[in-house]
Amino acid sequence: MDWHRNLLQSPAEIGGLLARTRRIAVLGIKTEAQGNQPAFYVPAYMADAGFEVVPVPVYYPEATQILGQPVYRKLSEVPGSVDMVDVFRRPGDLPAHLDDLLAARPRSVWLQLGIRNDAFAEALAKAGIQVVQDKCLMVEHRNRGTPPAVQHT
Repeated sequence: MDWHRNLLQSPAEIGGLLARTRRIAVLGIKTEAQGNQPAFYVPAYMADAGFEVVPVPVYYPEATQILGQPVYRKLSEVPGSVDMVDVFRRPGDLPAHLDDLLAARPRSVWLQLGIRNDAFAEALAKAGIQVVQDKCLMVEHRNRGTPPAVQHT
């Protein structure tokens, strides 16, 4: 299979990915104390919209729960399968997470708005993992007309 097919860009490809996604691990999630930052309110939105959100913070060693869910320190430690890893990390920080992502074997990796690393995306795509780069998961979900059940303020 041509690995380029795993680099999703079109609205139809992204819509299909969202339709197949139920469980999202969030790499780089922030805590409720940072509730005004995208790395918290985007996962909160997705949880309110009915997705299972699994927190995988990079910082906040004292945090044991975020959004009422247990915290994991590595993606490969998350029990069960993960449909998507939503990533809130700077492009230059991504390579340090590649081995953990490959070990976790999610079906897809979503790099949030402003995050793009073509070599990183290529490595994931060649491993059979679908990749979206430089798009906001919350915005893309909203664009499909499914509002969240509850808004966080």
